Amino acid sequence: MKATTQHVVAGDSDSGHSPSDDEKRIGVPPGGFENLGHGELPPDPDAHLSEAERARIDKKLLLRLDLKLIPWLCLLYLMAFLDRTNIGNARLDGLQQALKINGSQYNASLTIFFVSYSVFEPLTNVLLKRLRPSIFIPIIMVLWGIVMVTMGLCHNYGGLMAARWFLGLTEAGLFPGISYYLSCWYKRSEFGIRMAIFFSAAAVSGSFGGLLASAIGKMRGVGGKGGWAWIFILEGLLTVIIGFASFWMVHDFPDEARFLSDVDRARVIRRLKGDQQSSAEHEEFKMSYLWASVKDWKTWLSAIIYMGADGPLYAFSLFLPTIIRDLGYTHTRAQLLSVPPYAAAACLTVGVGYIADRTRKRGLCNICVSLLGIVGFSMLLGAKSPGIRYAGTFLGALGIYPCIANTISWASNNTEGVYKRGVSLGIIIGWGNLNGIVSSNIYRTKDAPRYIPGHSVVLGYLIVALFGGSVLQHLLLRRENTKRLAGKRDAWIVGKSQKEIELMGDTRPDFIYTL
Repeated sequence: MKATTQHVVAGDSDSGHSPSDDEKRIGVPPGGFENLGHGELPPDPDAHLSEAERARIDKKLLLRLDLKLIPWLCLLYLMAFLDRTNIGNARLDGLQQALKINGSQYNASLTIFFVSYSVFEPLTNVLLKRLRPSIFIPIIMVLWGIVMVTMGLCHNYGGLMAARWFLGLTEAGLFPGISYYLSCWYKRSEFGIRMAIFFSAAAVSGSFGGLLASAIGKMRGVGGKGGWAWIFILEGLLTVIIGFASFWMVHDFPDEARFLSDVDRARVIRRLKGDQQSSAEHEEFKMSYLWASVKDWKTWLSAIIYMGADGPLYAFSLFLPTIIRDLGYTHTRAQLLSVPPYAAAACLTVGVGYIADRTRKRGLCNICVSLLGIVGFSMLLGAKSPGIRYAGTFLGALGIYPCIANTISWASNNTEGVYKRGVSLGIIIGWGNLNGIVSSNIYRTKDAPRYIPGHSVVLGYLIVALFGGSVLQHLLLRRENTKRLAGKRDAWIVGKSQKEIELMGDTRPDFIYTL
């Protein structure tokens, strides 16, 4: 590429240059990004610049991506988690009494959400890739907001069950979709902190949800409806509004995102390719990608690890207000006391994401953090003092929330291929959420206030699946890396062309797994 004295900086799409200008500057013909071959790099727009200048441009580009992508996606997940777990707050505001349902029926309404949610999750990333994020995500968000409003209009148990089923169906695509989507924008060493910030919205929603429910609950009697109904109606309407706004605020994948100039698009694609990623490329779906994911042992072991965090997550988020109330506090104070554990979990989630990115030791982070959860639920199980048990809820939250984001980052880092990663994340997250069926039935009314069976099951998840699974996967990946670095896998690429090697994804001998 011929050197030029004109410096190109990140953000040229706002500078007034048309795409054709950008294409001329980097030597790509119109539509050239869509026509690049598999593994083929676009021309380097910064070839003439010094390393210091390239680093400055890369830093500015990364900041621009963060500001365009992360804040809005965090808001979407905050609303998703708020809408799926606010039934725990509504329960304290008279849901059971108004609909005349018992404890078992309430648990069944929690369970049915996870059935539809888990069944449809594995397929949603394929739909996301085919329909485009800017279409798929806003549509499902508007739909689940409408469903949430109808929950506030329910008059009986059957209506609540139907609404919860459709809520699970419409929400199914968001978390696996955005997890996959973000992995297609960032390097493996950058993804963890951003996934942690994104997932911390779940913890923030726990804090925000308790405060919001406490305020909305004061509307009881307005329009002849209880406080529980207004929690669903107002939060559902807010979701619908945000969903419509998302048609303009959610962007497509790097090769199609409109906010990128062609110069910046080339930079994004080149930095992903330099990280051994094919995420930004066009790729037609083939069943072989599905089978590659299904036959990969990492998919299933990661699913077990994720189950070890996700099962406790839903048990904790759905029942924390009830657990705190049964320590002897009024329902309003229980709503407010549920805020601090979530706030602490949000902070640690971001901290662990940062540390894991810097050290590339995601497995060790899982192992260490899971010990906090094990200690916390042991305190809930064994202590009798309300103060000690409330402290146990802090450690429980600290031991669960960071591992969710970290496990998804770990699985994403170690799965390469456009559709394979999407399918793998769908399976992992879907299997984890299927355990919400267990979580929604282990805290029974008759076990109050100690909830020994519930705490015991959560403790088992943390010890066997989260802690044990993380140890096992760390050891297996370390052994495989040792073999690859020693050249014992080089025979896998003998006689293959460069394109065939590229298509091997994470089975390439030079692909080193994140531990």
